[in-house]
Amino acid sequence: MPVPPDVPGGPVAEEEPVESFKVGETVVRREVHSSGRVWNEHALRVVADTSEALVAACPPGAETRWPALYVKARTDGDRSVRTEAFDAMAAGTWELVDAVWQDTELLQWKPPAAWFSVNAFYTGAGLRNWYVNFEHPTTRTGDGFETFDLTVDLVVDPDLTGWQWKDEDEYAHVRRLGIVTDTEHQAVDAARDQALAMLTERTGPFSDTAAWTAWRWNPAWPTPRLPRPGVAGERDAPTGG
Repeated sequence: MPVPPDVPGGPVAEEEPVESFKVGETVVRREVHSSGRVWNEHALRVVADTSEALVAACPPGAETRWPALYVKARTDGDRSVRTEAFDAMAAGTWELVDAVWQDTELLQWKPPAAWFSVNAFYTGAGLRNWYVNFEHPTTRTGDGFETFDLTVDLVVDPDLTGWQWKDEDEYAHVRRLGIVTDTEHQAVDAARDQALAMLTERTGPFSDTAAWTAWRWNPAWPTPRLPRPGVAGERDAPTGG
């Protein structure tokens, strides 16, 4: 299935063929801890699915589930609560609560074998920024895919003229807690180099910034929902890069 001209694919190929998701289909991105427990869930719609990358998106209002402490950190505007969330992760004591994606439209490019995804965030004014999220390679599931966020991120200006690392303090904390192992740390270091090379060489999504800048959520698509009934009292998800 070719990538639509408004959403370019990327250079990383899948090692084994898998059945493609259909354009417009709802998929669930799950972060799964090494214990096997789900850390969060996020409903997305497929924009394109090829051997190079799965491209998925959502608007504000998409259903998610997050650790209660993460949601509290956003609600209270207290970033220190996120540290408590990582402590709970290390202890295996977190609880998930229902939430919804806030503030931005999201377009995500995820090559299956890469230790990162490239995300673009959009507001009413257009492309706000790019966001390279360092995470596990994907494992396909019947209704989506699994990965695991490794905390550190790269925030890139919309015109690619500048960038900065984000959450390196939290990355150091999860390293101390043993959440990110030495092997994963080595993979993150290699992925940092790969992401910076893509940015410098203008490859992957960065090869056609005009197409990505022009993208917007298709209003004909219903807001993606998780594959279960919603519950009362939904919260705001910690979103937006």
